[in-house]
Amino acid sequence: MKGLNSTCQQCPGGHLIPLQRRNFMQVGALSVFGLTLGDYLGKKARAGEGDGRSVSGNKAKEGQAKAVIQIYLPGGSPHQETWDPKPDAPVEYRGPLGVVKTKIPGVVFSEYLSKTAQVADKMTVIRSIAGRIPDHAQAAYHMMTGYLPTPAIQHPCMGSVIAQQFGPKNNLPPYVGVPNVQPAGGTGYLSSKFGAFEIGADPGQAGFKVRDVTLPKGIENEQFNRRKSARDAVEAHFKSMETDPRALDAMDSFYQRAYNLISSPAAQKAFTLDDETTQMNALYGTDMRDTRSGAIAGIGKRLMMARRLVEAGVRFVSVSYGGWDLHVNVKDNVARQLPAFDHALAGLITDLDQRGLLDSTIVMVMSEFGRSPKINTDAGRDHYSRCFSVALAGGGLTRGQIYGSSNSTASEPDVDPVPVEDMLFTVYNQLGINADERLMAPGDRPIDIIRGGKLVKGIVAKA
Repeated sequence: MKGLNSTCQQCPGGHLIPLQRRNFMQVGALSVFGLTLGDYLGKKARAGEGDGRSVSGNKAKEGQAKAVIQIYLPGGSPHQETWDPKPDAPVEYRGPLGVVKTKIPGVVFSEYLSKTAQVADKMTVIRSIAGRIPDHAQAAYHMMTGYLPTPAIQHPCMGSVIAQQFGPKNNLPPYVGVPNVQPAGGTGYLSSKFGAFEIGADPGQAGFKVRDVTLPKGIENEQFNRRKSARDAVEAHFKSMETDPRALDAMDSFYQRAYNLISSPAAQKAFTLDDETTQMNALYGTDMRDTRSGAIAGIGKRLMMARRLVEAGVRFVSVSYGGWDLHVNVKDNVARQLPAFDHALAGLITDLDQRGLLDSTIVMVMSEFGRSPKINTDAGRDHYSRCFSVALAGGGLTRGQIYGSSNSTASEPDVDPVPVEDMLFTVYNQLGINADERLMAPGDRPIDIIRGGKLVKGIVAKA
């Protein structure tokens, strides 16, 4: 199987949309508050970057949900082998896996989601997501932004919108990628200062250490402060020149957040797993391995890191896991990846609930689309966007519910279809963000956060 950001060989040019990933700060890589002078000048006003101010002037107010943990399964995970099995369908539709009963009466999940089945009473699974595009890059863009791709403009993902609406908290970046964000997880027309901080290393691997959050060896606090003063002088010089104020604002934010992070022991502690107990590691299944390669799966510690980050104040954490473009041999490829995911997800939901964080944290498991209803001649399933599932938990959403349903072959929504836009609109609503709000894009062009989205009232818990 391929890596996190790749697609299968049957899908040439899978990532067709040139979406840039930007880290808003890389302290060590910048020679400790070093963009070089050339880099600094080169960062002037990135083309197509808007200030993102609200057209109405209204400011978002925090809702019940304070944070989101987005768990992204790249490639298109099969809803039939995860959240929406069809045990009574003909074998060519049913597929090769069995099912397991959940805590929700009458509801079953895939046999490899046995631990998550035991926390299903804390979850809502939407089985009637109605997508539109069976292309990896374009469908991922739709799921991340709520918009269909267009060459005219690039839209910001949810993480960047949340960063723009609420900003940082407790000296931590508001948007973090573990270990990285997907290509569609960019800032779009918003300023690059609302981009993700990508930790750049897998918490599940030996020797894990987050880059760029501590002073490099040989740099003492006195040197640190001298360099900060020198950079302030350079910035003042550029401010006296005819330089695009948007670029200076982004750079000022870039450096200030870097200073705050590198000088805050509490913030740095959020990026380490050293003090996690044996019991906590067992809860997340951090020792589980890919059954084919024998390598540590990594998802347990990625989700443990995500919990630490939202507990410390990060507002949006994007976690990627696995490769789910299963055109070939869906049985074995699900069997080698899903058990570790199952253990980690159940651990995350249990942990958040025990800490009193689940009611204020939305856990969102998603993929760019589902898989075809019928098993193909290679014992796999092909791309399919017309009906698939998204699993949710926390943040004031209902508990113990299957919302909507697919038909008998999981090929079409049968009851309560949920467009992608409506699902994202509802998550924004729980955070206190009015997704009908319009943000200012380049050229003073107002654009809705989500255009045409509606609240899915049936998944919002009644107060």
